[in-house]
Amino acid sequence: MTHEAFKNEPETDFTLPENADAFRAALADVASKLGASYPMIIDGKQETGGDDFASINPADPQQVIGRFPRADVETAVRALEAADRAFPEWSRVSPKERAEYLFRAAEQVRKRRHEFSAWMVYEVGKSWAEADGETAEIVDLMSYYAHQMIDLAGSQTSTLAQLPDEKTDFFYIPLGAGVVISPWNFPLALTFGMATAALVAGNTLVVKPASTSPTSVYLFTQMLQDLGLPPGVLNLVTGSGGVVGNALVDHPRTRFVAFTGSMEVGVGIHERAAKISSGQVWIKRTVLEMGGKNAVVVDREADLDAAAEGVVTSAFSFQGQKCSAGSRAIIDEAIYDEFIDKLVDGAKRLQVGNPTEVSVDLGPVIDKTAFESILEFIEIGKKEGKLLVGGDRKEGEGYFIQPTIIADVSPDATIAQEEIFGPVLVCIKAKDYDDALRIANGTRYGLTGSVYSTNREKLERARREFHVGNLYFNRKSTGALMGVHPFGGFNMSGTDSKAGGPDYLLLFSQGKAVGQKIS
Repeated sequence: MTHEAFKNEPETDFTLPENADAFRAALADVASKLGASYPMIIDGKQETGGDDFASINPADPQQVIGRFPRADVETAVRALEAADRAFPEWSRVSPKERAEYLFRAAEQVRKRRHEFSAWMVYEVGKSWAEADGETAEIVDLMSYYAHQMIDLAGSQTSTLAQLPDEKTDFFYIPLGAGVVISPWNFPLALTFGMATAALVAGNTLVVKPASTSPTSVYLFTQMLQDLGLPPGVLNLVTGSGGVVGNALVDHPRTRFVAFTGSMEVGVGIHERAAKISSGQVWIKRTVLEMGGKNAVVVDREADLDAAAEGVVTSAFSFQGQKCSAGSRAIIDEAIYDEFIDKLVDGAKRLQVGNPTEVSVDLGPVIDKTAFESILEFIEIGKKEGKLLVGGDRKEGEGYFIQPTIIADVSPDATIAQEEIFGPVLVCIKAKDYDDALRIANGTRYGLTGSVYSTNREKLERARREFHVGNLYFNRKSTGALMGVHPFGGFNMSGTDSKAGGPDYLLLFSQGKAVGQKIS
């Protein structure tokens, strides 16, 4: 079957009454299904029983989204072994046929777009626009990787020189059974961006979702199962990362681990994966996308209105719970006070509340642990800088925190160095552009960054000297489009595994060269 060339999925325009009405209907339908119990999926079979845990609505912690089994080590091992058994047959399925699964899955998501988005509104507190943007992103990723797999399939011989008396062929083969350990903040795009890339490359998987977003992951997994994936190709286990995740990483038949989440957990996975277990015959590969302390540099020659809008969006979209969030504004002292006023005005216009309402800009942070941690960082920030706006919880039952701006912060302050993962922006004064770039590079992270300036020479300097995996000029630091902005960072932000880029499938593949003497 021939498919159109890749193009990004458009966002939904919720100012159109018919679109808003359709989304409200999806929210009402999902609300009627909350609180159900769901199984794990191992070797094509549903598994329930034993101790369970609940996913809750962070906007209303009394409301249960779904209940899930709490897997133990034995269950995790069985899931990995099921993936290992399924690998030989799945690896022999033609790349075009594997790609067809992704094209069909993308079409299913287009048909069920509002349904998947509505689940994320309830389960992780996304606004309408943020949830819709994520659903569009997973369509982009699956379509892009399907096209990439077709292009990558077959011989790569044309890339090689040839000897006159020998013919050499070069091609890619899959790795084996792997593990995807995914975060809660993008339960579809990050979980299944990693998973479908690995699957289309010919690998089999165990997916372990975050315990705060298993419902969205389960429903998407079930959709993929319904498309006819063979048993064992995609397995889903739920439970503690410390129990299930560690068991999966440690297993000698685990060939690779793909992870998105915090630096602390990612480094721990990398360390565990480096240890050789009894019976292991390979070096495990890790594909890691971790945190950031991303900077938006505002030069004295910037368009200040555009920069203020970009900084506010970078800092506070999805409550600052994006690894790409612009959590540091580094501002030239010549325009510092004027720009700070514009930031405060922008933050005050944001509406915080239950994300089931279309007018809401910021919903809740993900859970009580995050809520308390962010408020603790804000208290530290009050001592390290000047609180300009926010700084407290919003009244209500959910985990709501006001958009918070803290100014006059030292580049070395705790809140300027530690990833807070919440709606907190720190403002740092730079003496000049040289100083701004120095401060921007002055963390252990290197994920995203932005520079606002009308001076082309300064932008070109940033291209060379601002050391991040994704750098943007005169636009926000968030909102990478897959297939347009390959995404992944430097330093302690990860392995620079560029999701949505031309080399991502190679991370789940290995090259094989075959030379044959010509008689």
